[in-house]
Amino acid sequence: MYYALAFLVGILLPLQTAINSNLRAQLGDSVLLATTISFAVGAVTMALLALASSERGALQALPQLQWWQLTGGFLGAAIVAGSIVLAPRIGLAGMTALIVGGQLCASLMFDRHGFLGLAERALTLPRVAGASLVLLGVLLVNYGDRLRG
Repeated sequence: MYYALAFLVGILLPLQTAINSNLRAQLGDSVLLATTISFAVGAVTMALLALASSERGALQALPQLQWWQLTGGFLGAAIVAGSIVLAPRIGLAGMTALIVGGQLCASLMFDRHGFLGLAERALTLPRVAGASLVLLGVLLVNYGDRLRG
């Protein structure tokens, strides 16, 4: 079930990017305003869900958080803003392939070293081979048409 959920999340990324790119165009090409509106709607949605859930008690942990634990929102905003800029310029498929390639390379290193307390996972030959195939796919998605020419 988790694998299907991950696949679904992967489907949602280009959909979100297309919607946010359309929003940007509707707002006079403002990447910052489109990103702000996207995050505001997301923040309100998540706040309402959190308040309606049994997780309200977790708010007591806020004073104990480390500063770097709050940077996820900044990184999310950078990712959304970057995708809004990139999608119309390099296309959804090219952009998504490059994002997945970057995610995979970083994830292999984060797994290898147990980054931020995550479980360590070895950098094995099958994992490196799989990542290499993905990176080959990134190249084909972005530059494959040039090979025909």
